Amino acid sequence: DGILEEIGRFTEQELAPLNAVGDREGCRLENGVVTTPPGFREAWEAFVAGGWTGVTGDPEHGGQGLPPSVGALVEELATTTNMAWSMYPALSHGAVNALEAHGTPEQKERWLRPLLAGRWTGTMCLTEPHCGSDVGLLRTKAEPRDDGSYAITGTKIFISAGEHDLAENIVHLVLARLPDAPGGTKGITMFVVPKFLPREDGTPGERNGVTCVSIEEKMGIHGNATCQLAFEGARGWRIGPEHGGMRCMFTMMNAARLVVGIQGLGQTEAAYQAALAWATEREQMRSLAGPVASERPADPILVHPDVRRMLLTQKALAEGGRALVYFSSLQADRVQRGADEETRAAANRLLDLLTPIVKGFLTETAQETTQLAVQVFGGHGYVRDQGVEQFARDVRIAAIYEGTTQIQALDLLGRKVLGDGGRALNELLALLDADCVALEGRAELAPWAAEVRGLLGEWGDLAAGVGARAMKDPREVGAAAVDFLLYSGWVLLAWAWLRMLAASAGRDDDPFFTGKRQTGAFFFRRLLPRSRPLVAGIRDGLDALADAEPALFAH
Repeated sequence: DGILEEIGRFTEQELAPLNAVGDREGCRLENGVVTTPPGFREAWEAFVAGGWTGVTGDPEHGGQGLPPSVGALVEELATTTNMAWSMYPALSHGAVNALEAHGTPEQKERWLRPLLAGRWTGTMCLTEPHCGSDVGLLRTKAEPRDDGSYAITGTKIFISAGEHDLAENIVHLVLARLPDAPGGTKGITMFVVPKFLPREDGTPGERNGVTCVSIEEKMGIHGNATCQLAFEGARGWRIGPEHGGMRCMFTMMNAARLVVGIQGLGQTEAAYQAALAWATEREQMRSLAGPVASERPADPILVHPDVRRMLLTQKALAEGGRALVYFSSLQADRVQRGADEETRAAANRLLDLLTPIVKGFLTETAQETTQLAVQVFGGHGYVRDQGVEQFARDVRIAAIYEGTTQIQALDLLGRKVLGDGGRALNELLALLDADCVALEGRAELAPWAAEVRGLLGEWGDLAAGVGARAMKDPREVGAAAVDFLLYSGWVLLAWAWLRMLAASAGRDDDPFFTGKRQTGAFFFRRLLPRSRPLVAGIRDGLDALADAEPALFAH
């Protein structure tokens, strides 16, 4: 509670006021140096002084050692109040994860301590101008040097937080190829490349051969510098085994994908809070049932059924999404701290399965929820004065970076479900089904528990059906993948709302729990039916897409 109260105070007082400033002012690049918007550096210094950069880090290297679920709480509040600013510590967190998992003891001591202390920040350097999601096409070279380091040469683009004035040094984790590397993803190695080479005492020394040559002019998240970086014989050190960079990359990417899912949740929450406040105060027309606020010239727009529909959609997706994020974070806790190897391995399978759903579903639904905020505000939402159009622009990137929705969907269906013979999915289905069985005996929950049980059975059947078709034509996976991911998200939110309804039952004296029951009922009656068209798409198969020859699109 103390941690939540303090990060809530910090984000409300320090980050929220800078959200519009960052959007309006953006980042500036002059002579290879990026200046962040006014107030960003002071907020970073306050964040570091509060110890927030090392919340989940290893105490051996200066971290606080708190579990990943606590980190998720901190991340949500930061990204809700200022998505662009929150990306600076989030990128460092990804670098920390990779170094903790794959660095040598000496590398951990050198790089982790200043990262966890917030004196340095980190990045992930994967994308190149000619390749986006197809990392196997990268060309950046790594030439061995006599002292055991490597000379890194190449160009990386879309590097979030790649250059800035917040910290004294930036640590880039770079994917590159050794001279003898095979083609494709099997020939990728990871290297740590600092902006400034550290001296023996750990302080930044001479400038390394890495330069920011441009920053992207983006649709949103203007307060975060998205850089093109040129590596010109920059000195770096190998992380992990030769040609083992993909494994190291996924350590970063999986953590980053959960963070991006939290970004979707955070912007949904921010949009909902803004829309609710507006709907409570904005006066337009009268209720169809007659005046509600007769002493006022018009009723607040909250009285209108369609405004309530939009607000309830936002609320149901925010609260259901939050439950899904926290359930996933608990699996990350168990991966780290499970009582035995079997517990840790089972939690890891669940986390791997849940990660693309959290990332893909919560970022896709955030496109809707932020647009609903604009709609609630009407013309005032379309102009910049109220700030809600920023939520829609900022969160649009979340369904693209760290792997597009299609990439998440292929990962989920192809690798996480069919790739392991359905083991992880069946374990998850059994876990959720046990909850439903336990709740079917409660009269007020029985219909919803039965509905969720039916969806769980259908989920497994749909996966098996795609798998059978894919044995004849592997393109069936691609044809069904996005619908399957979205369906998976709706089912998981249905289970989460069932759990929340169970926790709220019988607590009629508390408006919080009354609100939960009413929102949960709205979810089951109005939102969950959206799963039905997805089932039709999954079952339809490849034909409607395969028959669309390239010439079709020209006519």
